[in-house]
Amino acid sequence: MRQRIADGQIGRVYHVTGSYVQDWLLYDTDFNWRVLADQAGALRAVADIGTHWLDLVTWMTGLEVESVCADLRTFLPVRRRPTGSVETFAGKEGAPVETVPVVIDTEDYGSILLRFRGGASGVTTVSQVAAGRKNCLRFEVAGSKGNLAWDSERPDELWVGHRDRPNELLRRDPSLLSPAARATTSYPGGHAEGFPDTFKQLFRAIYAYIATGDYRAPRPFPTFDDGHREALLCEAVLASQRRGEWVAIGA
Repeated sequence: MRQRIADGQIGRVYHVTGSYVQDWLLYDTDFNWRVLADQAGALRAVADIGTHWLDLVTWMTGLEVESVCADLRTFLPVRRRPTGSVETFAGKEGAPVETVPVVIDTEDYGSILLRFRGGASGVTTVSQVAAGRKNCLRFEVAGSKGNLAWDSERPDELWVGHRDRPNELLRRDPSLLSPAARATTSYPGGHAEGFPDTFKQLFRAIYAYIATGDYRAPRPFPTFDDGHREALLCEAVLASQRRGEWVAIGA
């Protein structure tokens, strides 16, 4: 998708829409340190998973977020905290555990309107209380010549939308990919490749970069600059929620 957008295959990007939703905190008995602002920060769903969506979309499109307008909600203001320890995504295995009520001040859900430099717009929704969605990240990029869409629950498929001819569904196959995409594809077409492989590809990119010895070359992996940018986005989202208005991304 990144290569197609960079090559101008979908034209000028008009807008980007998408979501990142999960269900692991659906019940008031679901508890994790991330729900506590004094341990994880004032933002939860946005900081935990929304940053992944924002980082991925801005890298893929080449767009930079200029300002945001956020609507955050806490649907479960009180949760039941186990008196003992539990693992993340542990589910409901085992016998019931003893709990105590805890007031929650982090968001279960958030929708964020986005304005990108250059005129494109966007919107994303994040939720950790969406039943049946275990780890679902989706986005669609609408351009002046066509659309591209991807769903993490169908990772081997790229949907290509057209106005004047049938739409396409491209299945991941190294022989059909651009050189840039082929470089991060290890398996032949028809062999599933997904979430765990992204870590392998990240490590490969970092070590290959170190091996070249040219540290002035563009880095094909996230850096501290990218992390800093996500922190600025989170600060703007939090400020927008508290002030009820559009907020520019800090410098």
